[in-house]
Amino acid sequence: MRIGILGSGLMGAKLGTLFARANHEVVFSYARSEKKLAKLARDAGPRACAGTPREAARGADALLLAVHWSRLDDVLGQAGDLSGKVLVSCSLPMNADDTALAVAHRSSGAEELARRLPKSRIVSAFNTIPSEVLFDVFAARRRAKRPSLVYCGDDRRAKKLAVELIRDVGFEPVDAGPLRIARYTEPFALLVAQLAYEGRGGPELAYRFERFAG
Repeated sequence: MRIGILGSGLMGAKLGTLFARANHEVVFSYARSEKKLAKLARDAGPRACAGTPREAARGADALLLAVHWSRLDDVLGQAGDLSGKVLVSCSLPMNADDTALAVAHRSSGAEELARRLPKSRIVSAFNTIPSEVLFDVFAARRRAKRPSLVYCGDDRRAKKLAVELIRDVGFEPVDAGPLRIARYTEPFALLVAQLAYEGRGGPELAYRFERFAG
């Protein structure tokens, strides 16, 4: 697949690198500098390149949205028309000082994104794990037992594509249901991040779902 990375910070850079190493064509975009984008593309290998958000979106089978909520309008404006595009959102809708979710309880960042882009196909995934575990999981991806990774969305075809990407990174996908389930996974993801970066044991802690009951 051709995958555009909208937001090449911590999560976008790591996932984009893994997608490229899994033999997808990757375009990194929207970083603090062109120099950083060029280095990301170099380090990711021959399947990756650097570009603008519009170039990342052009011809992409999927887009990974990995920007801070405060930059959402800017990156979407630069990407242009995303009608029909699959957007895999791994961002949390954090407020300006990163102390709480700006969208929560009765809605979610994923649902708000779907309202802003009604002609796009939105899936929420990859945000319930700390980015520190990604490379280790990818390295061990051929093991019989894989850690689980939750995703949700309303578009069946988009979810099928997300499943491929989740498996390529080394996780076992767990379908949590429709996009509104992001109202529950996003607060959980924030809790995981707080545990990983602030709790005892730090980011080396592994987080996974074994199964959903009920």
